[in-house]
Amino acid sequence: MSAKTRYDSLASERSQFLSIAEEAAKLTIPYIIRGEEEFMRGAKNLSTPWQSVGAKGVVTLAAKLQLALVPVNTSFFKLQVNDAMLGQIDPQIKTELDLSFAKVEKTIMESIAASDDRVVIHQALKHLVVAGNALIFMGKDGLKLFPLHRYVIERDGNGNVIEIVTKEKISKKLLPEFEDDLTVQDESEHNDNVDVYTHVRRDNNRFLWHQEVNDKIIPKSVSKAPVETTPWLPLRFNTVDGEPYGRGRVEEFMGDLKSLEALSQAITEGSAAAAKVVFVVSPSSTTKPQTLAAAGNGAIVQGRPDDIGVVQVGKQADFATAYQMIQTLEKRLSEAFLILSVRQSERTTAEEVRMTQMELEQQLGGLFSLLTIEFLVPYLDRTLHILQRNKQLPKIPKDVVRPQIVAGVNALGRGQDQQSLVTFAQTLAQTMGPEVMSKFLDPAEYVKRLAAAQGIDVLNLVKTPETMQMEKEEQMQQMQQQELLKQAGQFASSPMMDPSKNEAANELIKEQKDRLTDGNNQGEPPAEGGEETPPEG
Repeated sequence: MSAKTRYDSLASERSQFLSIAEEAAKLTIPYIIRGEEEFMRGAKNLSTPWQSVGAKGVVTLAAKLQLALVPVNTSFFKLQVNDAMLGQIDPQIKTELDLSFAKVEKTIMESIAASDDRVVIHQALKHLVVAGNALIFMGKDGLKLFPLHRYVIERDGNGNVIEIVTKEKISKKLLPEFEDDLTVQDESEHNDNVDVYTHVRRDNNRFLWHQEVNDKIIPKSVSKAPVETTPWLPLRFNTVDGEPYGRGRVEEFMGDLKSLEALSQAITEGSAAAAKVVFVVSPSSTTKPQTLAAAGNGAIVQGRPDDIGVVQVGKQADFATAYQMIQTLEKRLSEAFLILSVRQSERTTAEEVRMTQMELEQQLGGLFSLLTIEFLVPYLDRTLHILQRNKQLPKIPKDVVRPQIVAGVNALGRGQDQQSLVTFAQTLAQTMGPEVMSKFLDPAEYVKRLAAAQGIDVLNLVKTPETMQMEKEEQMQQMQQQELLKQAGQFASSPMMDPSKNEAANELIKEQKDRLTDGNNQGEPPAEGGEETPPEG
């Protein structure tokens, strides 16, 4: 079965979800989901909603989701040793592994920051809020987004992906091997684009995919990847048991959005009608309408004021009722899309990220956990795989240590480890005292763990135990020499060592000084003017 045939077959099951998504897009951001006809003609036929609460809610909720999933100023994941291997690893090696994992995390964060992944992720999150579905492909050139009207999907009873078929339009110039066939087929249409289908299917523990044009496979388009590192990431906002597609946030509040749309239109059109002022002149009046219309401000015309009236729409009471209802609807929608709790800040802190994540969990149920499972973990696995394949990261032997990617609410990066470590040390010092804390804590190990929690490379920064031992011995030698010099000075100042009172004092003082001088000048060359006596014989 060709990819086109399979796409058309699965499109019938997608139709109801696509219809709801198109209606949700018309109430919020129309260009998110477009029908086939509108997609062919472009965005000229897209209508603009009468209210902006829907669009603001979609953008705000997508921004909050992005802040919780992939924040900019803090790490949102960490690599750790598998729990089954902890008993087989020496604690010293565990600390060194944490330092190595911190370097890997830093490399991954730098790679994500240098790419345009966050732009595509934000677009995908807006599609999730509106349409409830989005498909991301992680190719070698970056991320690519497929809206709901560009792909179909089939899942098993557990929600696992079995098959994906995408549809996109590509210029004929990019397919020179099919140029003759495409020209003959589309000669009457005068169309420079052609439909290209990508067929993805699961085969045991791997995904296989290829591209087709006119039921023919494009050369060099056949590829495969393990399930753990697949580049195809189909995302859902809310899941319903037995449904292959997700449900969006806008669908849940479609009634309020429709009511707000109708009232906003009525208020806008009614206000425009009420703002219109029309003057009427009595038919029997001597005042001519032409004279009144041509008269300027402050002009004097002949006529009677009683013959002139003003027509206005007296609907202020109706407008007030509609406006109160609009305010009620806006408040409910603001709470639903988390508009009221927007915090303005120049720098995002780890605590703000944690509060945003908890807020999403409380307001949206298990949404954030679902996105963590279906997007964040596969995204990080794929990114790690690409960096290792490009030799930007060392390959970690799976038989020795298997890194686990822990993300989302379960682990908020190494910033949480740092806070926990500092809090533990402070609590220990306050409860047991600094003296007892220094007895139980290893300062060198504490420094290493703190550096690993902050993602700092300790190479040539933190002193090794050998260096600290050598410095300790040198310090002890200096203290001993200072003590000898002090004792010599005290001995020399005593009455017994006074040369005027004791003739042997000069010899004792000279002997003491020579001993100290020899101890300080060990290994040094003789002083200038002195000659070494050659050995005899």
